[in-house]
Amino acid sequence: MEILKNLHSYLAYIVLFVLFVAVANAFIGWLSKKEFRFEKDLRISLFALILSHIQLVVGLIVFFVSTSGLKAIQILGMGGLNAPARLLAVEHPLTNIIAIVLITIGWSRHKKKEGDTSKFKSIAIFYGLGLLLILSRIPWGQWLN
Repeated sequence: MEILKNLHSYLAYIVLFVLFVAVANAFIGWLSKKEFRFEKDLRISLFALILSHIQLVVGLIVFFVSTSGLKAIQILGMGGLNAPARLLAVEHPLTNIIAIVLITIGWSRHKKKEGDTSKFKSIAIFYGLGLLLILSRIPWGQWLN
């Protein structure tokens, strides 16, 4: 179990970095009206999508088998959770699932777009919103210690 928690924690650094790169690349491409290239732009976006989904799967496994996730809710009930426990048991998983859904929508929308600018725009907006949601629900107190 400790291995999965550590994997989830350390993989988060990589996911955040790659998502930041994908969002920055998309905003630069969108605002400077660059050509959307397979070799670079598509791969960066796809890599961010894949890594974020892997992180979600690892996180869900941790949620369902750890005492800080589902078991904490079962033992204490929703009313018995203090703010840090509620963050780990409810807010963090739910918000990150929504973030991954937004990132997936951005990927799906960009594939349907014809113009390069609209491809970059879809990725920039949806990946950016997903990144903001992820950053908002990271348990910073635990993570940085």
